[in-house]
Amino acid sequence: METQPLRFGIIGTGMMGLEHQRNLAALPGAVVTAFSDPTPTSLEWARAEVGGEGVTCFSDHRDLLASGLVDAVVIASPNMTHRTIAADVIASGLHVLIEKPLALTTAECRELLEIPTAPGQVVAVGLEYRYMPPVAELISLVRGGAVGEPKMVSITEHRFPFLVKVGDWNRFNENTGGTLVEKCCHFFDLMNLLTGANPVRVMASGAQDVNHLDERYDGRVPDILDNGFVIVDYDNGMRCALDLCMFAEGSEEQEELSVVGTLGKVEAFLPSSTVRVGQRSTGRGGVITRHVVDDSIGHEGFHHGASFVEHRRFIEAIRGGTAPEVTLLDGLRAVAIGEAAQIALGEHRVVELSEVGLASR
Repeated sequence: METQPLRFGIIGTGMMGLEHQRNLAALPGAVVTAFSDPTPTSLEWARAEVGGEGVTCFSDHRDLLASGLVDAVVIASPNMTHRTIAADVIASGLHVLIEKPLALTTAECRELLEIPTAPGQVVAVGLEYRYMPPVAELISLVRGGAVGEPKMVSITEHRFPFLVKVGDWNRFNENTGGTLVEKCCHFFDLMNLLTGANPVRVMASGAQDVNHLDERYDGRVPDILDNGFVIVDYDNGMRCALDLCMFAEGSEEQEELSVVGTLGKVEAFLPSSTVRVGQRSTGRGGVITRHVVDDSIGHEGFHHGASFVEHRRFIEAIRGGTAPEVTLLDGLRAVAIGEAAQIALGEHRVVELSEVGLASR
């Protein structure tokens, strides 16, 4: 018997909401049947994206949840709405993929973890950077022993400033959780994944030096930082570093990741999608560089095909009745590091993860 396609509703139809729609449109077995957004122009963008056929639009996400038109929901609304909307969706029993960050603070994330889920309900978090082809290859190589016992992780993102969003909500910490939560939760998730350990303390230095300083919103100047360094210590002795700059459009590579261990080093680069592997025993002359491509990706989109893989894995979990690969706890742990880093740079001190409510697993 032919399996009926999963019916998806998308809550929040700005830039990321429409990106999710494009990925779902490229996936067999998925169909978007409903949109929700309180902003009429955003709903018009969504209608235009799908040609206005076969979808129902709602101005209130609660009406979408009660419509009976969807089996699963993607939350792609502004960060400050995630906790309230996610709570409603989880309580509804529908499957849900919640865009990063899970919420603005560790405490808000904890509230979502405490909501009972329905039997078989899949609740996942959108931390898709782990699915970028060169990053996925780096993770696989590290887990396969290519570097021996991992000791250090370094992640660099040198990129363009924050994009314009509906209502310019992303210009203020109170709406985003701060740059180190909003943007960098992706990288903290990768650190957690690569170390396989518990983060215990954070050091950070950062500022808003260049971007958005000439902008005014009701007389207010944006307060989101545009550069910084973060160091995270883990309970297995590993340490991880993040180097972020959001006024570095002149960079050839936007992201660079490296893991160094007792036997060697693995690096991944984006957007060139290359991976380098070197061994201590052979030195610089033995470094192997190769281009990594995943031919199974049907839509490259904004994140080098990672969102396509993310949705495919989400659908597989729903169909198979299994737990999601990226859980609410993963989302909480990534936010906790970002929250601790925001405090560390604001107060010029080392912050223990226990201070933001992250206990050892």
